Amino acid sequence: MVFASWRGVVGCVKPTHRPGSLEEFIRLLPEGIGVVPVYLNFQRGTEEEFRAALNAVHEKVAELAKEGVDLIHPEGAPPFMAQGFRGEEKITHEWQEEFHIPIVTAGQTQVEALRALGIKNLLGVTYFTGSINDMFTRYFQEAGFEVMAMEGMEVAFADVGRLASTEIYAHTRRAFLKHPGADGIYMLGTGWRCLDIIHLLEEDLQIPVVHAVPARVWAVQKRLHVRQRTKGFGRLLEEMP
Repeated sequence: MVFASWRGVVGCVKPTHRPGSLEEFIRLLPEGIGVVPVYLNFQRGTEEEFRAALNAVHEKVAELAKEGVDLIHPEGAPPFMAQGFRGEEKITHEWQEEFHIPIVTAGQTQVEALRALGIKNLLGVTYFTGSINDMFTRYFQEAGFEVMAMEGMEVAFADVGRLASTEIYAHTRRAFLKHPGADGIYMLGTGWRCLDIIHLLEEDLQIPVVHAVPARVWAVQKRLHVRQRTKGFGRLLEEMP
């Protein structure tokens, strides 16, 4: 790969063409880590769409494997969470055997981050509702967590990126006050733009917050044997546990 990627290259399977999360990911990565993105095109954000997506994800993983990347990261947690935690592990193991490249999903980075911060009783906040949040709950329970609640927001899938971070802060704070006893907050999804409130939530609520983008940056660094702390985006990147 080119000199700009002298610390390693991660190939990402992006679930949508929505701008925002890729830019955030690249901005938080240490210098010298390259990113090769490929895209799916989720439109509806429904459980049915997510469950039908694995074949398409597999094709994109195969495409990235041919590029000779050092690590493959299928973004978009729901298609894999729909398989359950152990089902996801089985799929990624089979794909790693097939392509001979390390593969880590969004859900796996988040589980690892929650564990690294010592979180056992988590409160989830998402921009989904109904059965999809039930699916997320089952996934984290299977991974060994006590899930206090998975509090969703009523917002169209296409409009998630337009939410102000202040709205997301308010939603998260309401959920925290509604469900005392959580020792960590999990913010599902890269559709909403909320990096600027992670540190603020941790200061105000006095518990760690795991969001998909910092969890991705943390997990990629660990797998590429890089350790660069970054302030301002929560304990996970500040401490690099």
